[in-house]
Formats: sequence, structure tokens, C-alpha cells
Amino acid sequence: MCTCITFINRDFYFGRNLDLEYSFGEQLVITPRRYPFFWSREGKTQEHYAMIGMGAAEPSYPLYAEAVNEKGLGMAGLNFPGNACYQPYRENMKNAASFELIPWILSRCATVREAEEQIRNLNVTDESFAEHMPPAPLHWMLADRERAIVLEAVKEGLKVYENPVGVLTNNPPFDFQLANLCNYMNLTARPPENRFAGELRLTAYGQGMGAIGLPGDASPASRFVRAAFLKENSVCGQEEADNVTQFFHILDQVSMIRGAVVTAEGKYDITAYSCCVNADRGIYYYKTYENSQIQAVDLRREDLNREDLIRYPLEREQKIRYIN
Repeated sequence: MCTCITFINRDFYFGRNLDLEYSFGEQLVITPRRYPFFWSREGKTQEHYAMIGMGAAEPSYPLYAEAVNEKGLGMAGLNFPGNACYQPYRENMKNAASFELIPWILSRCATVREAEEQIRNLNVTDESFAEHMPPAPLHWMLADRERAIVLEAVKEGLKVYENPVGVLTNNPPFDFQLANLCNYMNLTARPPENRFAGELRLTAYGQGMGAIGLPGDASPASRFVRAAFLKENSVCGQEEADNVTQFFHILDQVSMIRGAVVTAEGKYDITAYSCCVNADRGIYYYKTYENSQIQAVDLRREDLNREDLIRYPLEREQKIRYIN
């Protein structure tokens, strides 16, 4: 369970909640321009765009959950069980394994348009990163400041959807999520008008009643609607702190609180971390379930011509500032 959003208010922002019942050893990972990628089917790439994102604690490879490259293109993988379907290697097609798809695209593409050219005739393969790490069932949102698209590798092949909302959650497939918004087109952030019966003098008795019917549960379809509504009605200043704060407020409204969602195995889904990346400036902001203070790492403060990965462990201890 996860929620990914885009946000434009002078600068372009890309980020997500990652919701899981366990930690996958996530760390903030910077891949410099000269880190050697050994692709599962394409050999080696030595020169590419630098990128920053959250990845598994795998010392030799950036297994990104999401990342943004130095050109401002962002990509995130979200859980898509029961629908994701990867294929064996296919001749006469481009082939990329699901675990490498984020760096495969971000290393070579500066825009969504360029990515569309790369994924034309692309086969997402079912190869595992390691024997003990089978492919995760995912779909992906890919976005720059101009456009967002969704990639879904399903039984029929790789489907690409235009995403005018700039929001992605999990199941059902994206075309359902987009059509489902029509069920909520009468919601408004403003006071409601009386459409029930013209002859009855009905008036709102409190603030926020124009959005009665906005779903509040944690299901993917409900989070999609809620995130889209909050994003579309968002108002904030244009300074960096204003935008970052607003971005996290939106993500907070679709986050998982321990105990509110119990999995079939009796475990608790939580928002392990939330992130917001200023894609124009290359600044990655994050907070964790345990530590609500926003941390930041600036891609452009690093030596991006290195050949080795740069890693930052997450700051998980809660930071409380006493003022007396």
C-alpha cells in the first residue's frame, strides 16, 4: 500500500508514502553519473544521469523504491499484487528486469517524452535480483513538470496511461482509478449548495460540508480520491518551506497509522517513510514513522562524478525540541 503524488507550485515536486508492515532496510541512495550499471540484458552503462532516492540496503546496487534524476524526472514503484505480470526474455524487444526499471529509465531519460521512446517495445522481465529476492509486483508512476504517466506490466503486456491527476496508489488498475473519480465530481472545498430540494431551506451547519462523501478509509481507491481532491484544492505560498510543508500535509492525509490497517497475516501496515523531492533543485526531503522531523539531502552538494554509491542511513529517532 502506497501513495505517490506530484505537485507544482513554482518548483516541481515528486514524492510518496511508502506503506509496509516491515522495513526493507531502506536508505537514502545517491547514484553518481559514473556508477557502472550492469543491466540484466544490455551490458554495461558507465556514463548516465545522476539520481537520488530511497533504496534497499543492498551495498552494490541501487534498488530504488523511488528516485528523481538530476534532470527533474521522477519515478516510483508501488505495490500492484494480483495484476502485475512480468514476462520471460523476448527477442526483438528491449528487455529490462522489474528491479532495475527505475534506474534503467532515469539513467538515460531527461523527460517523460524521452522515456516514452525508451519504453516503446519494452518487455519487463521476471528475472530476480537475487535468489532470495523474487520480483516485487509493482506498477510505476513517471513524471516531470509537464506530464505524468503510469506503467503497468500486466498479462497483456506493458500498458502506458496518461495520468492527468498526478496521483497513483495500488490496485485496481489505473484506468479504474481514473474513472472512479467521476463518482466524486460533485465534491467541493467550498460550502455546498442546496441541490437536494429547491423548496426546502437547507443550509450547511458547519465548515467542510461540501466534501461530505470524500472517502476516509485506507483502501487504494479511497486514498487515490482523497489525495487527488486535496492536491487539486491545495493552496500555499511559493517558498520552499511552504511547498515542502504542504506536500507532507497532503501525504499525511493518506498515511497509515499503526493498528488502523491489519494485514491478512495479522501484521500492521504503517507509513514507513514519506518523501518529497524538489525535482528542480535535486533536494530529497523525508520523514519516517518514528521521526516526524523533516530531513533533507541535496543531490547537488555531492560529487556527482564519482563511481561509487553514496548512502545515508535514515534518521529514525524522534527529534523533540524543548523550548523552556
